[in-house]
Amino acid sequence: MKKLEFLMPAGNLEKLKYAFAYWADAVYAWVPMFSLRARENQFSRETLEEAVEYTHNLWKKIYFTANIYAHNAKIKPFMEAFKKMETLKPDAYIMSDPWLINMVRKEYPNAEIHLSVQANNTNWAQVKFWQEIGIKRVILSREISLREIKEIHENCPEMELEFFIHGAICMAYSWRCLLSNYMAHRDPNQWTCAHSCRWEYKVYKNDIEGNDLYENTWRPEDYTELKWEFYLEEKERQGNLLPIDEDEFWTYIMNSRDMCLLDYIEELRDAWIVSFKVEWRSKTINYIAWVGRAYRQAIDAVEAWEKYNTKELINELFAISNRWYIPGFITWDVGASSIYYEKNSELKEEDFVWIIREYDENNKLALIEVKNRIDLWQTLRLISLNKSFEFKLEKIIDMKWENKTEAHWWSFNVWINMSDNPWEFALLRKNYINLI
Repeated sequence: MKKLEFLMPAGNLEKLKYAFAYWADAVYAWVPMFSLRARENQFSRETLEEAVEYTHNLWKKIYFTANIYAHNAKIKPFMEAFKKMETLKPDAYIMSDPWLINMVRKEYPNAEIHLSVQANNTNWAQVKFWQEIGIKRVILSREISLREIKEIHENCPEMELEFFIHGAICMAYSWRCLLSNYMAHRDPNQWTCAHSCRWEYKVYKNDIEGNDLYENTWRPEDYTELKWEFYLEEKERQGNLLPIDEDEFWTYIMNSRDMCLLDYIEELRDAWIVSFKVEWRSKTINYIAWVGRAYRQAIDAVEAWEKYNTKELINELFAISNRWYIPGFITWDVGASSIYYEKNSELKEEDFVWIIREYDENNKLALIEVKNRIDLWQTLRLISLNKSFEFKLEKIIDMKWENKTEAHWWSFNVWINMSDNPWEFALLRKNYINLI
């Protein structure tokens, strides 16, 4: 069996470095103008070149995501840009558009192409088609089960299969949501999703005859009389009433839970998944580090045919922002469908505090880039690749060398006490509710 790959996102050069520091085997980076991650892409051609050099110096892999579905005006610019991309020598390209793939295969037959999840790869016949035209790897749709993954491998044993194991799940099928486009004019399938399904709403009714609005006062029997029109008002957009439809049961604006397949790594290996991919939606360095720590341990154990402690690792994942975790569609448990969508809620047990930028060995002080407020005498926790320890915050010193009792994100950089030299990519955390 091919060596298992742990594939992490790289939103910019710094996050790429943290992804590799926290055990990624490969990263995927978005190409400017030609990836669906338009709003969140922070790479330029220059930084992509540096990213490839950094990656290959580590003997790791980097994949360029160029997965747009092109309009006419972008076909020629794409091919011109691809010529420049080839000079950077990424390890593969993640693509979706059939004709762009066809053009690349003809002009650059040695370029390795991975078929994006945006192509909705849900069955073995699709995978066999892409195999016949030279695709090296297929990233399978999130909406398929473990049984279906096994069937795909059985019918296409030569094809490399990649699957998402962690991250957000859309309330629509493979991000084909119209809600964000309708309410905010931002297209989810262009990765500019406004997350409208997660907004906080109030429901209003309109008496058609009296034309008066009443908040949250309607009764189910009112609907059967066809007496009311209903509207939504989002918390941050007061006064902007959005008409909605109602069926005989309720109004449904869904907010999906997050996917976590930590307990299914062994089953995915046995189904011949060779690349385990982490999803990305504007996530932080803290997300990369914490997810990397948990899944790397699980993947290494499974590759060595050993067991791992799921309960211990899942507790680490609950330390970062999440909307509770479910196994997505992999179990295909229709009877449990009621747990898939919940009200707007976000959970985390700890807060990402600061990034450590420098260490003064003589004075036992660490220079910290501020992300969230901390106060003197709070207990902080340092995490790194291979260690984690707590300590009491006894000193906060600003860049003018003045002592402070607290620090906020606008403080930028401060020095704090730290008895041991932290690892280069170490991070600081505090309890979400931190009692002094």
